[in-house]
Parts: sequence; C-alpha cells; structure tokens
Amino acid sequence: MPLIEAKGICVQIGTQEVLHDVTLRIDKGEIVTILGPNGSGKSTLLRALLGIIPTSHGSVTRKPGLGIGYVPQKLHIDRSMPMTARRFLSLPRRHGLAETDAMLARVGVPEVAERPMTGLSGGQFQRVLLARALLTRPELLVLDEPTQGLDQPGEAAFYRLIDEVRRDTGAAVLMVSHDLHVVMSASDRVICLNGHICCEGTPRVVSTAPEYRALFGLGTQGALALYQHVHDHDHTHDHEHHHHDHAHHGHDHA
Repeated sequence: MPLIEAKGICVQIGTQEVLHDVTLRIDKGEIVTILGPNGSGKSTLLRALLGIIPTSHGSVTRKPGLGIGYVPQKLHIDRSMPMTARRFLSLPRRHGLAETDAMLARVGVPEVAERPMTGLSGGQFQRVLLARALLTRPELLVLDEPTQGLDQPGEAAFYRLIDEVRRDTGAAVLMVSHDLHVVMSASDRVICLNGHICCEGTPRVVSTAPEYRALFGLGTQGALALYQHVHDHDHTHDHEHHHHDHAHHGHDHA
C-alpha cells in the first residue's frame, strides 16, 4: 500500500485553479523530489497531500496511521523570546533531554543545544527543524525547499544527511525544490510540476563536471545530480498546449 496516493486532484484558491489533475503516489522508503518554478503549486500540492487544504476534485488517500515529519519552508521565531534549540525541540511533544540531544547530534549540530534559535545559521536552523521532524519517528519525511538560502556546500551536506536518514530509518522522503537544475541524486523519482505534472524521470548524475564532483562527490549517495528532461510544456509561458521537444533545464557539461 502506498504511503500517500493522489488521484486526479485539483486545488482552487479563490477563483484560480492552482493544481490541475495531479496524480502521484509515494511508496515506502523512496525519495521523491518535486521540482517546479516559483508559483507552480509545489507548496499547495504538499499541503493538499498532507490534508491541510481541501481539493476541489480528485482524492488523496493516506495510509492509516501514517506518521509524517514535516519540515516547513519558513518558520518565524519570535526574536523577543529567546528560545534555545534544546527547548524548541521539547515542544510541543515533551521529548526527554537525552533524546533531544541525541537527535541534535544525529543531524550534525550537537553544539547548538544551548544556543538561541534566533542566533543559528541557515544550515543549523534547517538541521534543528529536521531534528524536530525526526523526533516523531516518521514513516514519511516531507521537506518544503529545505536548502533554500544555503550555499552549495551547505546544500550538498544537507542532502547527504537526508540520504543517511533514509538509509538509517527507512523513512520515505518527499522533497520540494524550485532549483530546476540541481536535485538530490539519491531521488528515486523527480516530478516536474507547473500547475500539473509536466513529466517525471530519474535524475542523471553528472560525474564529468569537476566543480560538482569536488562539492558533492561521486555516486548517488546524497550527491547532487543535474536533472535534464524533455518537457511537454513551456515553463515560461504556461500555455497548456505549447509543446517543445528538447527544452532542457540544466547544463550540458562536455
């Protein structure tokens, strides 16, 4: 049984149909990346899959009792209320000190336990959010643009961590990104979204580019791949029936 399955879902916000006829499924233990430009409905799709917003057509089925760990795109921390990372992790479910500190160590930031959340770097903050999601022992980890604002080495390190988490826990991963060029190469599937699903495929690992090799290493384990595919759909003009045969997002490295 899939963890989540959407069949022909449409989502309307006001009078605008933001998502049209989207069908997808997430199976146990797989990593799925949803790619698309800003405004393509990626966050809306996540919220529909999680049951946070209603669909106007179609159905979303979640496995009964499915545990989901959600890492939101943005989380605003009240700067007037200094809260340490350790305290943040103890809310809202009361996790013990040993458990929270072990999880901070697991995600690679044991040193931030006593630091205020408002003083963390972007990468540290994302790892604390990931730690919070993992404390619920999820069967599915949902990440909304988790590497936004990180530099390439930070992005590579975060992706490697996600791949390790998947290997360690067996959790499936559903990740959203607006970076059309670069995806996590450990992804089993990449779904290109622009209001509807344009295409799906597997990422292509580019091992010939020394700058990528230096940053991300070789092989698929958490490294980055350039994702290149043929579109049935023009991203720039959003014409439903505008076809072009060889529009590649990404770069060809000779």
